Amino acid sequence: MNSFLRMMSLLVLVGAFPSVGHTQEKPNIIFILVDDLGYGDIGVFFQNERKVRNDRSEPWIMTPMLDKMANEGAMLTNHYTAAPVCAPSRASILMGVSQGHAHVRNNQFDKEIGDNYTVADVLKNVGYETIAIGKWELQGKGKGPDWPAHPLKKGFDQYFGYIRHGDGHEHYPVEGVYRGSKEVYDGYELVEGLDKSYTGDLFTAKAKDYIISHQNKKSAQPFFMYLAYDTPHAVLELPTQDYPAGGGLNGGLQWLGTPGEMINTASGEVDSFTYPEFANATYDHDKDVNTPEEEWPSTYKRYATVNRRIDDQVGDLMQLLKDLNISENTLVVFTSDNGPSRESYLPKDYVAYTPEFFNNFANFDGIKRDVYEGGLRTATIVHWPSHIKGGTVVSTPSISYDWMATFADVSQAAAPIRTDGVSLLPSLIGKGKQASSKIYVEYSENGKVPGYDEFLESHRNKKRGEMQMLKKGDMVGVRYDIQNQADDFEIYNVVKDPQQARNLAGENIKLQEEFKSMALRGRMADVGAPRPYDNSLVPALEGLKVKEGLLATSYQVNSAFIPSVLGKAISEEVQDLPAIEGESGDGNLVVWTGYIKVPEGGKYTFSADRKQSHFFMRIHDSSVVDGNYSTDDSPQGTVYLEAGNHPVKIYMLKEDSSPKLDLSWSFENGPTVLIPSEFWFR
Repeated sequence: MNSFLRMMSLLVLVGAFPSVGHTQEKPNIIFILVDDLGYGDIGVFFQNERKVRNDRSEPWIMTPMLDKMANEGAMLTNHYTAAPVCAPSRASILMGVSQGHAHVRNNQFDKEIGDNYTVADVLKNVGYETIAIGKWELQGKGKGPDWPAHPLKKGFDQYFGYIRHGDGHEHYPVEGVYRGSKEVYDGYELVEGLDKSYTGDLFTAKAKDYIISHQNKKSAQPFFMYLAYDTPHAVLELPTQDYPAGGGLNGGLQWLGTPGEMINTASGEVDSFTYPEFANATYDHDKDVNTPEEEWPSTYKRYATVNRRIDDQVGDLMQLLKDLNISENTLVVFTSDNGPSRESYLPKDYVAYTPEFFNNFANFDGIKRDVYEGGLRTATIVHWPSHIKGGTVVSTPSISYDWMATFADVSQAAAPIRTDGVSLLPSLIGKGKQASSKIYVEYSENGKVPGYDEFLESHRNKKRGEMQMLKKGDMVGVRYDIQNQADDFEIYNVVKDPQQARNLAGENIKLQEEFKSMALRGRMADVGAPRPYDNSLVPALEGLKVKEGLLATSYQVNSAFIPSVLGKAISEEVQDLPAIEGESGDGNLVVWTGYIKVPEGGKYTFSADRKQSHFFMRIHDSSVVDGNYSTDDSPQGTVYLEAGNHPVKIYMLKEDSSPKLDLSWSFENGPTVLIPSEFWFR
């Protein structure tokens, strides 16, 4: 299917799917993603505690605007990011899948995001105007502006920002103070005249300009904005001047649109302004009250200023929503892509930056690129006055790829079946039953956990290598430097033990085995990011009493893709599944549920020869064959399975009255044959 036909298919309106707690007009959605902000960087999550303690050897940063946002909305205190570094984290958010299913993994900066539905596609499909502003870094190879995964090819109607990963490391695109000049794009056009435009200010002003223009059209169309800042990520550059007075519609940052003066802070001296409260700040550098305090090193004044600037920028946006009378029905999410960094990219005469100074990792161990809590737990705030009560604290564990399902839910639609996420709406609004998030992370990096004094000795300087993290209830399993699937997980109760001091691995053998099974049952190998457990056999289920045949359930859906929320079943019957041709079931979507009995352990490649239908196959929680987005007539997938029974769900969305489906397998690269009926059970 060419791009034009795919776009036309996405214009098919998804029917109303079950939505929790509201029936009114679809809300605007703003997703604010900052870069390398630690859980401990925000006042209400951690910094306010330091201020209350008033220990002069522990400096603090205030974030009054973010604190206000949290007090008016919800704090998610157990929210995780899908990966502990930027590119894979962002890919998982936009695609709604874990790193076990993502196309971008590890440190694959500038790799194309993958050929599948994005959150922008899903929302555009139900009537949203979609805009991305800021850092992208998921465009793929080639020379701009015609990258294969440009945002405008991934569901966004408009884009403004840095496309390339490396551009986001310099916050003055024209002057290039520390890292050289960079490229900002407006759609496919290179933007000129950005003199003295500090990117945090630039992206905020552009976001405000878009919202104002959208409202001036007096359109009933809702909008989705993906606002991805490139701060506080290094280089630690300063803005040109104090934040403009006021905020919102008539104050704060303003888009002027004049080359050389694009925004109202594009004047004065670049990299020059430090917030007054930090300019002469001192601290007890030697933890001796009898000696004079010393000034904060310039590096930390810079970091504090950048964070305080983000606080002002978010406050400015929130005020704009109120000024335009759209705050009540605008859902705003504020979160970070990963834990805090130890990078500054400043010249050697500056003190090296370390997150120890402000304890940006809060009470956790680990930073960016770690799968301990400090690398993955993110301070997340959600604001939606018409639905979320002020002062709400959500302690239910969740993860960043839950946002696709959540945004689909609030827009009265459903995410594609591929998503690994669940809607967080029940937790946010306090209505309905909250489904459990599937929290899983895999990542590889050659460094070590920093040897900070604040970290436990058992964690300091630990080799990272291949890593995994997964969660069940209060329990977290972590593996560092994985050599093979037999390696044990460290196991922690992170509610009672957030620093992960007491390893419970030796006390709970059953949970250890469960974690090892879970680590294989919800992922697919990727040739671009090989793992030492890729060829390990996925454990079968034991002790099952099964009957022959699969349960075939029919649904009627009005959707351009197989949705993750199906509504009420029309009919059920028991079927074999050697092949389907012509009518099957009463609705246009059939779901076969049951087990596939694997006769011998090893490598299995499943393929679906389908016509006039969308197809999707999941074994355990692994997305084995995805023919939902793909137009390939014979989509396939390979998985290593232990002998025995494995749970399976097979989906077929019929495009007309004469669909065809032949489901085949091959063992260890042998011949491909139709799967006999005697291997299907329920």
